Amino acid sequence: MTEVLKSIPRRALMTAAAGLAALASPALAQPAWPNRTVRVIVPWPPGGAADLVARLYTNAMTQRTGQPFVVENRGGATGTIGEAATMQSPADGYTIMNQSTPMSVTPALFPGQRYSPAQEFIPVFQTMSVPQLVLVNNDSPARTPAELIALMREANGDFPAGSSGIGSLQHLALELFCRAAGVRANHIPYRGGAPATTDLIGGQIKLYLGNVNSTATYVRDGALRALAHTAATPRINALPDLPPLSDTLPGFTTAEWNGVFVRTGTPAPIVAQLSALLNEVVVDPAVVEALRAGDLTAGPNTPEQFAAFFTAESTRWQQFVREANIRLE
Repeated sequence: MTEVLKSIPRRALMTAAAGLAALASPALAQPAWPNRTVRVIVPWPPGGAADLVARLYTNAMTQRTGQPFVVENRGGATGTIGEAATMQSPADGYTIMNQSTPMSVTPALFPGQRYSPAQEFIPVFQTMSVPQLVLVNNDSPARTPAELIALMREANGDFPAGSSGIGSLQHLALELFCRAAGVRANHIPYRGGAPATTDLIGGQIKLYLGNVNSTATYVRDGALRALAHTAATPRINALPDLPPLSDTLPGFTTAEWNGVFVRTGTPAPIVAQLSALLNEVVVDPAVVEALRAGDLTAGPNTPEQFAAFFTAESTRWQQFVREANIRLE
């Protein structure tokens, strides 16, 4: 055996040894992630809930890894523009997406959609869940949900109500509210929560169900009036004196979720590393406090858990869209 080894050139032996080492230890063959800038696509404009949450997480991820996680806002078309941009990027873990509830709805809203989110993306981590506020501007005579319902019934459909986009959770919550209350609204979709909030303050619309974390400040500052919240709990941290909408419409609860996705085909070790990083970030004391202050529910979870949640949400909201006969095309 020794004689055989002596007859093999030294360079060949070194090459073979390196190959065997790589086969024996795949972790050593896998390049460290991340070792350069990570692009984080948010399919919504700056200032909305998805954007704020993405920046909270990415700032913490940048600090932990020493590599930049850079948010890129690609709003429009109910998040599908951002989804398309993610699908057009390499499946290498250097483009990730922080998407929200509409991703579970669009297959029912857009029957002609050429791709299935469930097939094109891997759910990695649920970053948060947040209830909504029932908001009116300060010129509104409504000071309770019952008074709001009476105004909407009198308007007979001529009541401008905004959302952060067709198929957004704010749109679905509005439709759910109208069905539960037996009223109609003139739905006006925006390209995100921030412009809808701006127009509500200005009086261009009369109602908006906005996420607590991005709208409670306007209520505390006196720029808007909140009539109720949609949480399943009796009280919320941001506005502890505000009643739940379920006091007026029994059983009514809604919450928007956000989560991190990567393209299908992303290597499993990178998915695992991204999941581990996000699970570290979500228990960071500064992140925990920021989430709590915004009434955002979050905690450790696995890709498998988030995938199961995403499937359940997709089933729920797509069924609602079909039952409510919400049409976009």
